[in-house]
Amino acid sequence: MKNNNVREIPVYMFLGFLESGKTTFASETLIDRDFTEGEPTLLLVCEEGIEEYDEDYLKSRNIFVEYIDEENLTTDHLLDLQDKYEPTRVMIEYNGTWKMDKLMGIRVPKGWTIVQVISFVDASTFDVYIQNMKAMMMEQLSTADMIIFNRCDENTRKAEYRRSIRAVNRRAQVIFENKDGIAEVGDGEADLPFDIDKPVIELEDEDFGIWYIDACDNPDRYVGKKIVFKAMVHKPKEYASNEFVPGRFAMTCCADDIAFIGFKCYFDQVKYLKDRQWVMVTGVIDKEYYPEFEGEGPVIKASKVDLAKPAEDELVYFN
Repeated sequence: MKNNNVREIPVYMFLGFLESGKTTFASETLIDRDFTEGEPTLLLVCEEGIEEYDEDYLKSRNIFVEYIDEENLTTDHLLDLQDKYEPTRVMIEYNGTWKMDKLMGIRVPKGWTIVQVISFVDASTFDVYIQNMKAMMMEQLSTADMIIFNRCDENTRKAEYRRSIRAVNRRAQVIFENKDGIAEVGDGEADLPFDIDKPVIELEDEDFGIWYIDACDNPDRYVGKKIVFKAMVHKPKEYASNEFVPGRFAMTCCADDIAFIGFKCYFDQVKYLKDRQWVMVTGVIDKEYYPEFEGEGPVIKASKVDLAKPAEDELVYFN
């Protein structure tokens, strides 16, 4: 909510389950990095973990901690806190078991504007949570602007996790930290299963998902490349008569999370194609602005689209 006559108060949200590292990160941000620069800051804590805040020290730096449970996460209580502290910024350590609608569905004080959402994941428990609390986990991952996997070790499947995140959240920056809190240097991706330096990139059916994620992350490396791949036809109603999406259904983080992925394709004979037909696409990759990318992303300019047999496995994966 914005009002041109009201000063914007930036709100930073930290998501994650208990012991995922939210409090540690918030403490380091507030204290070690002097993020607030002495300006009045309201820190709303929606759960108490093992790590605790030094409230007296934070108060000496003009940072005020307030603990909130579900019952007092209300418009009236937030308005009271706004009047009491008159913060110029707000940080919210959100409870990982609460739905986002709990916060998004209430009226917040005028000027409060969410500017960044960071989700924290304990890499050592990620697989367990994604299997047993997948709805909550997916909500946190799909909402975030930045996702930090901490407590990583040599067994952490970084490339697989990164690709899974990209499938449900294209805009998020994904960071991996080891047990000492040191962030990974480089992209951490495994070698691609296809050769992008060949005159023609010919994708095996099972490699579509890996190509899709890599092209999302690195569109420039594919611009001008010729590609051949098998896909399913999708014709969004809002697309022009020469546009469609050749894509695949992909398993993202777990069996219940299936999404259709693909890039816009330009082809003069789209009118002869039908939804869910399997086709073999031959074309050249270019890029253009995508609102959902908040920047440029790949598009395909097809020279040939032929009917094809379905892929042996209709789902694609990211490992």
